[in-house]
Amino acid sequence: MREVETARGPARVHLDVGQHGLLVLGHGAGGGPEAPDLLAAREGAVAAGFSVARVEQPWRVAGKRVAAPAAHLDEAWLAVLAQFTDEGPLVLGGRSSGARVACRTATELRANAVLALAFPLVPPGKATSRAHELAMPLVPRLVVQGSRDAFGIPASGEGVDVHPVAAADHSFAVRRQDGRTRAEVLTEVRTVVRDWLQTVT
Repeated sequence: MREVETARGPARVHLDVGQHGLLVLGHGAGGGPEAPDLLAAREGAVAAGFSVARVEQPWRVAGKRVAAPAAHLDEAWLAVLAQFTDEGPLVLGGRSSGARVACRTATELRANAVLALAFPLVPPGKATSRAHELAMPLVPRLVVQGSRDAFGIPASGEGVDVHPVAAADHSFAVRRQDGRTRAEVLTEVRTVVRDWLQTVT
């Protein structure tokens, strides 16, 4: 782990070194880089030979409970990414809020692809869709989404490949009556990410 200074305070980077490309993952508004689906994606990426950088945003490093505004998240994210050199394909990703940051910055950072875990399409109880953010990158995008996600499931098409994970919710947790374990769900996430990354060039 290392700290990176940004205009919004220090961010932390948790790095696994691989041989082929780099996957950078951002966390959500309600958790950090240790979220189970982020760890599953990390395992899948490492299995595919990628380096993986999990970015901990400055608001969380500072111990705050409420996530920073979108513009602040993007600013800190860009500062962290400036520390990395071009070595193979660059894939930006994250879960929920982190997936939104990845989508908004992918074009500026010239990413080769975007991985969105639990993309928060429409907040529960609201009518505003964030589909336009998922449409921003003009590169392949993989969305891995629980079939019971309260934020809904984005549609496939226009470069977006959606993989629904049966019985999983926004946190990729499952109910006992659904006949699946969380371990099975996370193994599915790991496998899907691994297989998809092997197609990214």
